[in-house]
Amino acid sequence: MIDEETARERVVSTADRLFYAHGVQAVGMDTVRTESGVSLKRIYALFPSKDDLVLAVLRRRTRQWDTGVTGAVSGAGTPRDRLLAVFDFLAEWFREDTFRGCAFINFFGELGGDSNRVAEAVREQKASFQRRVAELVREAGGPGHLAPQLVLLAEGAQTTAAISGEPDAAAHARAAADTLIRCAFEGSQEAERAL
Repeated sequence: MIDEETARERVVSTADRLFYAHGVQAVGMDTVRTESGVSLKRIYALFPSKDDLVLAVLRRRTRQWDTGVTGAVSGAGTPRDRLLAVFDFLAEWFREDTFRGCAFINFFGELGGDSNRVAEAVREQKASFQRRVAELVREAGGPGHLAPQLVLLAEGAQTTAAISGEPDAAAHARAAADTLIRCAFEGSQEAERAL
């Protein structure tokens, strides 16, 4: 018999793969059981409801997202490059064979109206990403209004790439972000000179 931590990881990784590929409502707990090799009784002992399992998947996705963004940003040189690295991270992700869009957006669209817990988890992840981009903008010495603009580009690129099936959405968003960054910094310098 596998230990609790291993069983939990098997169930969450299996549910993540299945929910992301097919949608949460299309995947029954019997399918999760069959694919994970963990009994239904044990699954329900670990996750009393399907919402609990969805939340565990979203927590896992949050860690993956944070790790991916942090890795991309830490590998960039200048503060401006760190801002653009977010879009480089998206470009790599969009090219993965398993890319199906943003799981948070997908799950929110599917369950957000029926599950306050799922909606709140998605909102928190999106707010966390906004805070991270705002932090990068501050570190670069950019104006505060730049962060939400860059976040909108990143979020829009995810949705566009998922719907169109074209990974180039990341490159287009990166080019737009580069323009916004240049304009924001030029505008800040002009404002300082005017003072």
